[in-house]
Amino acid sequence: MNQQHTSQPVVQSRWQARWTLVKKSPRVIALGLLILCLFGAFGWRLWHLQFVRGEYYRMLADRQRLKTVDVPTSRGIIYDRNGTPLVRNVPSFKVTITPANLPDYDVVIVPASSPDEKETVEVTFSPEAENVLIRLAVLLDMPYTSAGVHGGGAPPEPGLREMVIQAIANGAYYSPLVVKQGVERDTALLIAQERIGLPGVSVEVDARREYPYGALVSQLVGYLLPIPGENEEVYKARGYDPATDRVGMAGVEYTYEDTLRGQKGQQLIEEDVLGRVIRVVEQQSAPVPGGNVYLTIDLDLQRAVEEALQRGMANANSPRGVAIVMNPQTGEILAMVSLPTYDNNLFTQGISAADWQRLSQDPHRPLLNHAIADRLQPGSTFKVVVAAAALQEGVLTPRTRLNCPGTIVIPNKYYPNDPGQATPFYCWNRAGHGYLDVVGGIANSCNIFFYKVGGGYEPDRFEGLGPERIARYARMFGFDQPTGVELTGESGGHVPDPTWKRLTYGESWSTGDTYNFSIGEGYLEVTPLQMLNAVNVIANGGTLYRPRIVHHITDAQGNVIRPFAPEISATLPISPENWTLIRQGMEGAVAYGTATRARIEGIRIAGKTGTAQYCDDIARATGICRAGYAQPTHAWFAAFAPVENPQVSVIVFLYNGGEGSITAAPVAREIIEYYFSRSQPAAP
Repeated sequence: MNQQHTSQPVVQSRWQARWTLVKKSPRVIALGLLILCLFGAFGWRLWHLQFVRGEYYRMLADRQRLKTVDVPTSRGIIYDRNGTPLVRNVPSFKVTITPANLPDYDVVIVPASSPDEKETVEVTFSPEAENVLIRLAVLLDMPYTSAGVHGGGAPPEPGLREMVIQAIANGAYYSPLVVKQGVERDTALLIAQERIGLPGVSVEVDARREYPYGALVSQLVGYLLPIPGENEEVYKARGYDPATDRVGMAGVEYTYEDTLRGQKGQQLIEEDVLGRVIRVVEQQSAPVPGGNVYLTIDLDLQRAVEEALQRGMANANSPRGVAIVMNPQTGEILAMVSLPTYDNNLFTQGISAADWQRLSQDPHRPLLNHAIADRLQPGSTFKVVVAAAALQEGVLTPRTRLNCPGTIVIPNKYYPNDPGQATPFYCWNRAGHGYLDVVGGIANSCNIFFYKVGGGYEPDRFEGLGPERIARYARMFGFDQPTGVELTGESGGHVPDPTWKRLTYGESWSTGDTYNFSIGEGYLEVTPLQMLNAVNVIANGGTLYRPRIVHHITDAQGNVIRPFAPEISATLPISPENWTLIRQGMEGAVAYGTATRARIEGIRIAGKTGTAQYCDDIARATGICRAGYAQPTHAWFAAFAPVENPQVSVIVFLYNGGEGSITAAPVAREIIEYYFSRSQPAAP
C-alpha cells in the first residue's frame, strides 16, 4: 500500500516576515537608511556640541547668567585738625538701565553718505520696550524725549529715550546706564516694587557727598563731579567706571583723590533673563575703604576769620577779600578764607543752570581760591624783602640814615637838563619823614626811603640794590614760583627783571621801574599766600617752609599712614642780626607807625601795611580807573605774634579796600585777638 506524504506549511517568525517584506519593498529600505542617517547626524551633532564645543557653549551660557560686578566702597572722610568731619557720605539711590535686558529692539547702522560724515545708528524699540521707558520716565519725573524741554536757542538736553539710544549706539549693551542719581527714597522703592514690569531697570544704593559746612571750607575741601568725557580713557586705565564714578575736581577732594577713593571690590553674581540677581556666586575681592584726610585747618578759627573778613569787606565796601592764618614755625595753614565763595553742596547732585550761570558770570569769580590764584601787587608789604636784601648786601647798615623830603625828582636820562622831562616820586606822607634808619623806614613805610634803597639816588650819592638783586632775593623768599600747597589752581606770581622787560615789551628797564619794584608795585605780582609765607621767613628767622593744608592721613581703622612733618623749601642766607632789625621795624609799625590799628594790649605784634594801586579789567569796566584820576588801591596787612616767640601769622587782603592801615589792619587785629583769647589749636 502506497503511503502519500502531504507537505507541511512553513511557519515564519514575525521578524522573518518583516524582513521578507522589506526585501520586496525598496522604499522601506530607503526609509530605514534615512532614519539611520538622521539618528547618526543627531548623534554626531550632540557629540560635537557636548564634547568638541562643550566648553565654548558652557562659557557662553555662563556669560549670559553670570556677571562680574564691582562692589562699591566708601570714600574717605576729610576732617579738620581737631577731628571735626568736613564731609559726610550720605546714602542715596540711583536708577540704571541695562539696554541688553530691555524688551526687543532693532539696531540698524546707516553707513555714511560721504567721507566727511559719520555712520549713524537707528534704534527701533518694540511697543513693550517703549512702555518700559515711558513708565520709567513718568516715575522719575524726567522727559521721555528731548523735544520741548529746551528753549532760548540752547542745545537740547537728552531725554530718557535719547540717553538709551546713545548707550546702544556706543555699544554699551551690557553696561548699566545711570539715568538719574539722587532719586528720592519713595520713588526708588516704587520702582523697585514695579521692577517685574520694568525689565532692564535697576535701583542701586549709592552714596553722595554732603558738605555740612558748605561755603565756609569749600575752597579747601572742593567737590566731586562725573568723569569728564575727554578724560574717560585715562580714568578707565586707573580702574574707574566713567558711567557711574565721580572724582574730585577741586581742593583736597582733587589733590588727594587717590587716597580718598579707596578700592572697589568684585563679586560674581548669577542673573535671570530679566537681569535680576539670583545669588552671589563668589566674592572675588573685598572693597577697601578710602583713607581719611586730616587738615591743618581749625574749623572754629576758620569761622572766626571768615566773620572778621566779612566785616572788614563791608566796612571798606570791598567786593573781594582774602585772610590766611598760619603757624610760621611749621608752615601749617590754620585758616584760609577767600571771598566771595560758593557752596560745594551745589555740585553733589548736579548744579543747576541758574546757579552755574550766577557763579561763572560773577566778575570776582567765587569758584576761584583768591588766596592762591590771584596775582596782585603787594604794595608796601614787599618792603620787608627789600630791607632784608639791602641789609645782607651791605647797601644798608644799622647806622644808615636816608632823608625823606616827601618828594624826589629823577631827571630824564635823555634830557637831563630839562626839568619838564623829569619824573617826580612821592612818599605817601607828602610832608616827608625826615631822616630814617631801616627800622624807621619799615615802621613808617616810607616810600622815598625804599626808592633810594632799591634804585639809589644820585644827588645823595647813594647806590641802591638794583633790580637784579631785588629779583634774586625775591625769589629766595619764594616768589615767582608756586609755594607747593596741596591745593589746585595755585599761581606762581611774577618777579620782573630787566631781561624779562626787554624780551616782553622790547623796552629797557628804567630807574622808575626799580623804584616801583622797591615798594611792591609795577610789574611785580604775588599771591596772598606767597606774601604771608615770606613774612613767615622773617618771623622764624630764615626758614622758608612749604605751606601745608593736610596734617596727616589715616586708614579706615584710624591708623596713621602718613604723618605730618614740616617741609623746608629753603634756608635764606641772611644773618640773625638783620632779621632782628626787620622784626624791630615791623614791631615799630604796630607800636607807633602805620599799623597802630592792629595793636592789642599785652601782645607784641609785628606787622607791615600795604596799599597798592591797581587798574584791572573790573576797575576799567566800572569806571573807577580812568586816565588823569587817582588810581584805586588794594589794602594789605601782614603780621605775626608774639614777636618774642611767633606762634601765628596773618595776612589780610581787601580788593579795592583803600588804605591797608585803615581797613586791613583792624581785620588782622580781630583775628589775632580771637586766636589768643582761646586755647591754642592742638595738633591732632
